[in-house]
Amino acid sequence: MTAWMYLILAGILEVGFASMLKLTENFTRLIPTIIFLVFASGSFYFLTKAVEQIPMGTAYAVWTGIGAFGTIIIGIFFYKEPASALRLFFLFTLIASIIGLKLVSK
Repeated sequence: MTAWMYLILAGILEVGFASMLKLTENFTRLIPTIIFLVFASGSFYFLTKAVEQIPMGTAYAVWTGIGAFGTIIIGIFFYKEPASALRLFFLFTLIASIIGLKLVSK
């Protein structure tokens, strides 16, 4: 698996653990808390694998970008958070920035 695949997987797992936060109810619910911990551990593991070959700053920015994008989408569809035009505009500028970082990284 390539470093970029590790990074994408780490970002997807970040979406999982960030999305589970609300369901843990301050870590008082066992099953959501366990799922949160599994996703968080996996996310950090794959991020660590990615930074072996990708510059740390780039990897971190992409990881948090994927996490932010995915968590916002989950929030809109599952937690009924607002999807205003400006919020979506800035969400897509975030994605453009992530793509830009990928294009300029070795």
